[in-house]
Amino acid sequence: MKDILKANIAMVAVIIIWGISYVSIKVTVAEIPPITMALIRFAIASLILGIMIRRVEPQTKLDKSDLPKMFLGGIFGITIYFIFENIGVKLTTATNAVLIVSVVPIITITLDVLFFHGRISLIKLAGVTIALVGSYLAVTANGKVELNSAHFVGNILMIAAMLSWAFFTLINRTLQEKYSGFFLTTYQTIFGTLCFIPLSLIEYKEWALFSLIAFVNILFQAIFCSCIAYLLYNYALKRLDVALTTIYLNLIPVVGVLSGYLILKETVLPIQLIGGIITILAILIINFELGALRRTFSDKSHTLNSK
Repeated sequence: MKDILKANIAMVAVIIIWGISYVSIKVTVAEIPPITMALIRFAIASLILGIMIRRVEPQTKLDKSDLPKMFLGGIFGITIYFIFENIGVKLTTATNAVLIVSVVPIITITLDVLFFHGRISLIKLAGVTIALVGSYLAVTANGKVELNSAHFVGNILMIAAMLSWAFFTLINRTLQEKYSGFFLTTYQTIFGTLCFIPLSLIEYKEWALFSLIAFVNILFQAIFCSCIAYLLYNYALKRLDVALTTIYLNLIPVVGVLSGYLILKETVLPIQLIGGIITILAILIINFELGALRRTFSDKSHTLNSK
């Protein structure tokens, strides 16, 4: 149970860091082209993780048979995801971007059922539905999603980013029994960063010196969002059900709205806070089901061992 508690705490830290990241990205892409920004961010993260992995897990090696899956994880979880997200955030609003994060549970659980023969119980389905309602209230209560051309394209790219993230989550499930979350994060970050290099050349005409504020934001994204949060996410993913971890991601819009209020001085309405409470309720529902399943399994094991 202690591991489960730690995993839940890890997911809380993850959603706080990633929730704030949308404001940080919005500030940064105003000065630095989206793909170039991603390259700088993940080059820094790759360096940090590369140094750390040699000290923490010097004996762990990547099996050649796992190379394709590890590379795919880097492409879906790093390269494709952040290209779509950075461009999407630049074109749309930060509020719209965090709203679209709400589709992650539907996409991930659907893919889990289609490709990994996962099962979805009524409780999980209820939890996902409640979480979506909570997220919707949290980020859309103060206005409508604009559908002019730039915002529309940005919204579509954000949806594509969420689809890529769902594939990344499911790909990692097949690797987590063999490798630590730290190892996965390091190698997938490195692979994803390498793919940014040729793609960033598309933006070379937009390259220019940027401000200290932009650099500080990149450092925050590299150290906290790309290193610390990824490690915590992989730690939690290995110990929690995929439905629960994706439910947690629905709190990212709540954090996004709150960070917008605190940093950008945006208005937060009472109904938005209610939406956050509803999302927390969904997480408690999923945790209740997982706890019941573990108790049942433990009781059965105790019965078998006593025979």
